[in-house]
Amino acid sequence: MDGVNFSTETVWEGNIEEGGNFKYYYKRSGRQFISDATDLSEIAGARYDFLLSSNCLEHVANPIKALTEWKRVIKEGGAMIVVLPNKQSNFDHRRPFTKFEHLLDDFTQDVGEDDLTHLDEILALHDLPMDPPAGDLEHFRQRSLKNFHNRTLHHHVFDIQLIEQILRYVGLEIIDMTTTRTDFFALATKNRDVGDGAAAQ
Repeated sequence: MDGVNFSTETVWEGNIEEGGNFKYYYKRSGRQFISDATDLSEIAGARYDFLLSSNCLEHVANPIKALTEWKRVIKEGGAMIVVLPNKQSNFDHRRPFTKFEHLLDDFTQDVGEDDLTHLDEILALHDLPMDPPAGDLEHFRQRSLKNFHNRTLHHHVFDIQLIEQILRYVGLEIIDMTTTRTDFFALATKNRDVGDGAAAQ
């Protein structure tokens, strides 16, 4: 099993190194890739039986582009598990849900990870007391302006409908959707008979 992270230094994991040092279980390790979620070009297509993304996609400015890459690296019949936060339990609870059309625009316009389109909305509606590391509003603003380097912002806010729409759009077959107080869990598979793109909406 291998791991992917966007940087060798993150606020969640501290310092990590690229190479064969991704420890995922007692005395077992795989390769640590340093790559953006939207660019897994170092990884060959159809390499993995499954892909797990936990509380990552909300930090990605172009989620459909990321899902397209994630689908590419799993085998036919392989599984994808995507975990996304339920805004009702976190600092996004005041923000509106993102519309599918917005994510589609981001994809067709090839929006990059330096995008700060949602910054004004985030600064106005982020519940700071629920996010102690963010500090006060000015500290949070300064940190957010450096989001390309720290990736702490939640670009988009997801609900079940939006998750289903984007998974189907990239041509994944949804097997199960589970909602908890804190998260949404989606299980989908890459099957030969499921098409990509607009026809899958």
